Amino acid sequence: MESFRASLKEECVYPVPVFEDYETAAAVLFEYVHAFYNRKRIHSSLGYQAPLQVEIATLTSQMAA
Repeated sequence: MESFRASLKEECVYPVPVFEDYETAAAVLFEYVHAFYNRKRIHSSLGYQAPLQVEIATLTSQMAA
């Protein structure tokens, strides 16, 4: 959790000096977490692959079995 929080702050929060309002901040954070972090960003715990890549490989291997 601490690693995620550090990544969130470094990659999403710090580059934006000030969010205009709560809705903007919520939209930016939602986009970061759901569109980038959980799908495209590589993770060391997944062998430096993106979660979407791992999910596709898992589903493909399950369908082939």
